[in-house]
Amino acid sequence: MIDFSAVAGVALVALLMVLTPGPNMIYLASRSVSQGRSAGLVSLAGVATGFAVYLSAATLGLTAIFVAVPALFTAVKVAGALYLGYLAWTMLRPGGKSPFGGADQVAHRPLRLFGMGLVTNLLNPKIALMYMALIPQFIDPARGSIWLQALLLGLVQIAIAVTVNGAIVLAAATISGFLTARPVWLRVQRYVAGTLLGGMAVKMAVDK
Repeated sequence: MIDFSAVAGVALVALLMVLTPGPNMIYLASRSVSQGRSAGLVSLAGVATGFAVYLSAATLGLTAIFVAVPALFTAVKVAGALYLGYLAWTMLRPGGKSPFGGADQVAHRPLRLFGMGLVTNLLNPKIALMYMALIPQFIDPARGSIWLQALLLGLVQIAIAVTVNGAIVLAAATISGFLTARPVWLRVQRYVAGTLLGGMAVKMAVDK
């Protein structure tokens, strides 16, 4: 149905995107450090559900709505840019915290952890762009059902994203301990991640 080159292409794109610091990584790392691995895994389940929502929409052709109604995509894009800007500010402001910087956040119940993971992912327009613009480039109508190819390639993306994010959740406490023992490194990590998020927020806001 789909050849190896298409699977490899989607896997590479998915890996590059998930390794780029973004709201999913920030939220999962900070929640895992502050509340433990179990909370991080519940949050990850919410993030994974967000991927499933986008995959379902793409498979059913609903992402075409973003093309037909540009204002709707603009609203999602602006909301995502504001959210990234907020995350950047929390890290760059005086007294800001790194997601790996310590367990001083208020503990949340599992339902809220799941919901926050879901919302964090749904407000990430780059995921919508992946399903609307990137994955379709690897679909070959000559190989049969288009929706089935979209589904299978989307599952590849989800598998990569969930695996990498799961590793972040499991390693967050170890990374936190390493950085906390090295305050300069922790400060550098905070400024680098905050600057990248701020740049992403600006780029997302002005991109057309």
